[in-house]
Amino acid sequence: MKKKRAAIVGFGNIGKYVLDAIEAAPDFEIAGVIRRNPEDIPEVLKGYTVTNDIKKLEKVDVAILCTPTRSVESYAKEILSLGINTVDSYDIHGGIVDLRGSLQEVATKNSTVAVISAGWDPGSDSVVRALLEAMVPKGITYTNFGPGMSMGHTVAVKAIAGVKAALSMTIPLGTSIHRRMVYIEVEDGYDFKQVAATIKADDYFAHDETHVMQVECVDNLLDMGHGVNLVRKGVSGKTQNQLIEFDMKINNPALTAQILIAAARASFKQQPGAYTMIELPVIDLLDGEKEDLIRRLV
Repeated sequence: MKKKRAAIVGFGNIGKYVLDAIEAAPDFEIAGVIRRNPEDIPEVLKGYTVTNDIKKLEKVDVAILCTPTRSVESYAKEILSLGINTVDSYDIHGGIVDLRGSLQEVATKNSTVAVISAGWDPGSDSVVRALLEAMVPKGITYTNFGPGMSMGHTVAVKAIAGVKAALSMTIPLGTSIHRRMVYIEVEDGYDFKQVAATIKADDYFAHDETHVMQVECVDNLLDMGHGVNLVRKGVSGKTQNQLIEFDMKINNPALTAQILIAAARASFKQQPGAYTMIELPVIDLLDGEKEDLIRRLV
């Protein structure tokens, strides 16, 4: 079977792990990497085409968007209009429905597919939450993240004026309540208190208990470990006291990258349009013949 050609758009934390995931996937190959500075080529990219424009790459089937969440929509619209599928890990939960609607129009018009919010939360956790609700229709689901580094929150902090380096840690307090611990290095000429106030006012942090601390070196604190604990408590049919729990401890960008590749695979099996992960048949995420997968997994 001919391999699908994937372009990596952005080469930060997630992009580096997407490279690993594509290299390990039997049904994908790397079409190239899009970077703002194509002259800056790390050793791991030697041998691959590196450019600042996806139109300069040969035959791209899907673009894996490894850009900050707030730039996903503009990149996706541009690339979908070129006849290329897109997959992203957009992580602002409250904006997902609007993003889906925005990309639906572009994808349908250009006979392409966009899979949005294909990380592990939102993404694979969304699929688990849907399954838990099917099993226990009446009740409450608690999503408890961490403790660990939140990539989306960290990127949001780095974009704030006066922040030289940053790390945002998510600490679970239980029942879906979280504390944000933000560690920053401050640029010369900026007031720490003012920078901290700006961080706390950002929509990524405004809804949670947030503590901002100034440190000498953020690198000394970095750890890509993260995790989630999902708990569903409720009623199946008329039977009370059903309690189901899902738990994982993971390397954050590595798992995000793997799910992006699975979603990219699924994108070729959908009709044109924009999809969240709960809209994709789970079997479409997997490599292999359908009959073989059913025989092995059912």
